[in-house]
Amino acid sequence: MNLGSPVSPSNKDVKAYLKEFLSDQNVVTLPKWFWQPILRGIILPTRTWRSATFYQHMWTKAGSPLTAYTEIMQQKVQHDLPDWDVQYAMNYGQPRIVDVLREMKDHGDSQIVVLPLFPNYTQSTHDTIIEKVHSTGIKTHIIKNFYDEPKYQQILAKQIDEAYPKKDYDAVIFSYHGIPMSMVKKGDPYKGECEATTAGVMKYLTKVPQSKVKTVFQSKFGPMPWLKPYLKNYLMELAAMGKRNVLLVTPSFVEDCLETIEENNVQNYQTFKASGGIVFDAVKPMNASNDFCHFLADISVKQLRGGQTNESGTHA
Repeated sequence: MNLGSPVSPSNKDVKAYLKEFLSDQNVVTLPKWFWQPILRGIILPTRTWRSATFYQHMWTKAGSPLTAYTEIMQQKVQHDLPDWDVQYAMNYGQPRIVDVLREMKDHGDSQIVVLPLFPNYTQSTHDTIIEKVHSTGIKTHIIKNFYDEPKYQQILAKQIDEAYPKKDYDAVIFSYHGIPMSMVKKGDPYKGECEATTAGVMKYLTKVPQSKVKTVFQSKFGPMPWLKPYLKNYLMELAAMGKRNVLLVTPSFVEDCLETIEENNVQNYQTFKASGGIVFDAVKPMNASNDFCHFLADISVKQLRGGQTNESGTHA
């Protein structure tokens, strides 16, 4: 299961997608009576055209890169698991989680593994998926996270080790999607899981000095404080210190998406360059690589063999 994407990069479809996404109270936790007038009266009218422009820049013949890679993942995992019925669903947009689960149930699938394509658990991504799964009444096995799986860490470490020797990098930045500090203060484990991801991957790195590695967060939305340090600010700090060459790693984005293609490769690249930076390279997300798809198949089998559904029908 993945986040989702607009049906097309048109203003109409992007607005519909943003409305669904930003109306999710696991994403924006403000009271509906307060947030909805702001969303409908200010955010959507001002943000839609800008987001639509970004989607238009990254749109391909296959559609949204996130959707296209998800489809390829589904096909490759199906190839690895020929006796399984492998499908994909989106948290927002199509195909919908509830519809896909019901179709699988009607098809006769009695043991269903739900695999959110987010290595680290957080309320804003996982809780809505869990709620939608619960609403079907269908028993499932949910993989809560996979950041601490050695194979995942090894795949990422291999990518970094292959990229690092190509240039004389001053810093290797692990950048994760941020979340509001209010969620962390309420006990969301995301920050700790991100830090543990960096530490876990570093155990398998053979070519990157620990002193060059930094964990940061990106994609802040709204005026409230989010997890720090912010990627954009850190890039400017590096340039001010005379560190001109950086390698960016984005573990929380397993596929290319708006954040990797537009936010990082365009906006953050421009910020670093304008601040005096020279080289801004990024390790590609795992996308639908064979190694990553084999890993997804393996942890799905592992979950089904080792997990037991609880009374509400899910296992995490």
